[in-house]
Amino acid sequence: MSHEAGSAIRWRTRPEGSNWGDFGVNDEVGRLNLLTASARLEGIAEARTGKAFNLSLPLDFPGGNVLHKQRHAPLFSFAERGDSFNYNYRLSAACACFTDVVCDEAVTLYTQYSTQWDGLAHYGSMFDVEGNGQPVPVYYNGFRAGLDIVGPSERQDDLGAARLGIENMSRTGVQGRAVLVDLHSIYGEERILVGYDRLMRALDDQKISFGSADFLCIYTGFSDLLLRMNRKPDALQLENACAALDGRDQRLLHWISDSSLVAICADNLAVEAYPAAPSFTKKYPALPLHEHCLFKLGMHLGELWYFKDLADALRRESRSSFLLTAPPLHLPRAAGSPATPIATI
Repeated sequence: MSHEAGSAIRWRTRPEGSNWGDFGVNDEVGRLNLLTASARLEGIAEARTGKAFNLSLPLDFPGGNVLHKQRHAPLFSFAERGDSFNYNYRLSAACACFTDVVCDEAVTLYTQYSTQWDGLAHYGSMFDVEGNGQPVPVYYNGFRAGLDIVGPSERQDDLGAARLGIENMSRTGVQGRAVLVDLHSIYGEERILVGYDRLMRALDDQKISFGSADFLCIYTGFSDLLLRMNRKPDALQLENACAALDGRDQRLLHWISDSSLVAICADNLAVEAYPAAPSFTKKYPALPLHEHCLFKLGMHLGELWYFKDLADALRRESRSSFLLTAPPLHLPRAAGSPATPIATI
């Protein structure tokens, strides 16, 4: 089988278990195609009380860069205006009759530092798309590193994700029915790998049922711990705290494939346990859940969300479902984005 982008054949073989091409030759949003108008109405029906919850951490959390050396907290800067700065700036400097005082600023923002969406250009894999025994770096639906997703090591112009950029996710609206699995109520802050069996038990115990196109949200307590650390994260403590999905569990991955989930969101650093358990194959991904979801299925992942207040409210209501509204920034060519998800119950 082959699929084409313009006149260029992008792939002749697709990864086992992937859905490449199922949503179209040039699809760039993956499982979000399942989020139809009727599926959104299922989500809107979950807004029964009108109570809303912000699911974002402050964007200067976790603090520092000990959890990810390449990502840094937001950095503010201020532009000069006349002999001052455009902050607490009095327009009377232009005309004595003006009473206005204004503030502007600029922010250098790492798109995946805090509460975020992983875009489909965030994670690719080495795969033999030509079927000639030569793996090359590619992303969901066969889009190519160096051609469709371009970094400064390849060339100096047209940088970024010309395909699979986060703006494609933003255009879908990212609104629908979501369910919260409360692993924190089961395991507290104990470090536990959650594979298929443990997740199924949690779903059964919490009487969770799924709709036609749901967001799966996972509350582990990790972000609660981060907040208590107050921008001074203890990397060792965090590495050994709270439940995380076991990306090496093949039954869990198969269940995700067979489900109608459109995305998975968690309050921890990577959704899955990292580092993952060792694999016994010769070549394998360090982040198997990322490979399965982002690379194979086109399923976005949300990381470092905040769920405690929502979880408490849902527990009082004896329910697990809610309306989620969580678009990323409409930022062309970005591989990920900060998010301010809102839950309405």
